[in-house]
Amino acid sequence: MDTHIFQNKDFSAAYQKGMFLVSEKVNHLVLSYLEEKKGKPFELAIDAGCGTGISTRMLAPYFQKVIGIDMSESQLSEARKMTSQKNIHYQISKAEKMPVDDSSVDLLHSALAAHWFDPEMFAQETARVLKPGGCLALQSASAIKKLLENDKHVADILKSQYEDIFRAIPFLDKKRITDIQETFLVTVPDIMDLIRAVCLYHTFLEQDKEKAVEFLQDLEKSFFSVLGESASDTRLELNVKFFCLLASKA
Repeated sequence: MDTHIFQNKDFSAAYQKGMFLVSEKVNHLVLSYLEEKKGKPFELAIDAGCGTGISTRMLAPYFQKVIGIDMSESQLSEARKMTSQKNIHYQISKAEKMPVDDSSVDLLHSALAAHWFDPEMFAQETARVLKPGGCLALQSASAIKKLLENDKHVADILKSQYEDIFRAIPFLDKKRITDIQETFLVTVPDIMDLIRAVCLYHTFLEQDKEKAVEFLQDLEKSFFSVLGESASDTRLELNVKFFCLLASKA
C-alpha cells in the first residue's frame, strides 16, 4: 500500500478543506457504546490515523484528554493549525505501536483509516492499550471503497467492512453495524473539494497533472450543464452509507 501521498502538504490542505464524510449517527453510537460498556468518566481517547484531526476534534468535548496519532507530519501539521482545544495532543506514531501505557485508554477510535493498519498487529496493540471495559471503535464509509479502487488490497478490506480486523480482535464482546445512512446537503464546489481530498486524485495529479485537472473541469462543467448557472449554490442530497466495528475489552 503506497502511503507517500499523505506526506504531501497540498494533499493535507485539500483533505482538511474537503473531507466532510463524518457521521453524527456513528459518533453517537460510539459514545453510547462506551458509556454502556465502561461508564463515565471518559479520561483518555486515542484517535488512530487521525489525519488532519477532523474526528479528533469531534472527540474532544467528551474526554479529559485526546491523543491524535498519525504517521504523517504533514497531516498533523494541518491538524495543529485547525485545533484550539487544550485537551488535544498530536503525535507521530503507528497505530500498531501507540505511545501510551498498558491498560490506559478508554476509547481507541479510528475514522476512515483502519484499512491502512496491519490487522494482527493492530489487534494486539488494541488489547494492550485498552482499560478493562475500554472500547474500540472503527468507522468508515462504503463510498471510500469506490474512491480507492485502484488499490485492490485496500478496496477489498473496505468491501469486507474490516473483516480481517474484526476476526483478529481478541475480545468476545464485538460487533459490526452496517448500512448506517447519512444524508449530506452539498454544493457542486463541495463535491469538487471532496474529490480533491481523496488520495487517488492526488496520485492522478502526480502521474498526469494536465489530465487530472481536465477531469475535474469536465466534471464541474457536467454539473453546470444539468443544474444551470445556479449550480454553485444549489444544495444536492448526497446519501452515504457508513459502517462501524465496536468491541469492548472484558
